[in-house]
Amino acid sequence: MPYRPLIERLDAYFHTLSPELQRAARWVRDHPAEVGLQSMRQSAQAAGVSPATMTRLAQALGLDGYEAMRRPVRTQMARSAVGRPAPDTAHVSPLARAQASNVASVDSRNDPTALAAAAQRLLEARHVLFLGLRASFGIAHHLQYSCDWLRPSTRLATDPAGAWTDQVAALEPPDLFVTVSQAPYAVQTVEAAQLASARKVPVLALTDSPLSPLARLATQSLVFDTASPAFFHSMTGAQALAEALMQAVAEQGGEPVLERLRRRQQQMQQSRAYWDRPASRRATGGAR
Repeated sequence: MPYRPLIERLDAYFHTLSPELQRAARWVRDHPAEVGLQSMRQSAQAAGVSPATMTRLAQALGLDGYEAMRRPVRTQMARSAVGRPAPDTAHVSPLARAQASNVASVDSRNDPTALAAAAQRLLEARHVLFLGLRASFGIAHHLQYSCDWLRPSTRLATDPAGAWTDQVAALEPPDLFVTVSQAPYAVQTVEAAQLASARKVPVLALTDSPLSPLARLATQSLVFDTASPAFFHSMTGAQALAEALMQAVAEQGGEPVLERLRRRQQQMQQSRAYWDRPASRRATGGAR
């Protein structure tokens, strides 16, 4: 959908929307640059609504999801840039160039149908166990944390006592084992994937090559680039792939995902998990 028809659709549907959806629609209409550049969660926070509201707005407009609403905005931004003088990239560091290339690898190295299939596996599995060791731990943690907002029965394979392998051994074929690693591959990660595969448990691998030991063991693999001029491999591509995968899960999950997002958002608000504004001196019992 081109950008102008999206704006026209927002205007045409506005009177049919609930007050909350109208608030989101008004913000989307007035802040196209932010819509194109920010994540759905960031835009929802700026609009004063929940992330689920942004998805519901897109669906109320007859679109598949938030990404379908954001796409024409980003296309318009790209077109607006055509004809402008090329930016001076002399000041851009080699690391920044490598990171940008790693992010781009998510689209260039993974077919959209493969990403959609991986998201469907995540939605259909009975239980989902995520594993990432050493440098990949943060990616696995982010995947599990994000996925838990979208569906129940997710866990991160971690245990200070070293018993996390028991969690892998407890998986059964209706479950899904999601693992993240790049060269040099952690021995324990590969052995965990071997264990899951031997138990006929589907394995979804996020890794750096179709020839990696994880990809060869996996039921399905998604790949990312790790190029870096620094000593350590870059994790930017892995993080970008993790976010793209969770976005696909959110878009394909339908009403169950939206309902879970609503409940989680309410729980976070009730527990005051995130900073909103300073509590009053009386409420906090602070000294005078």
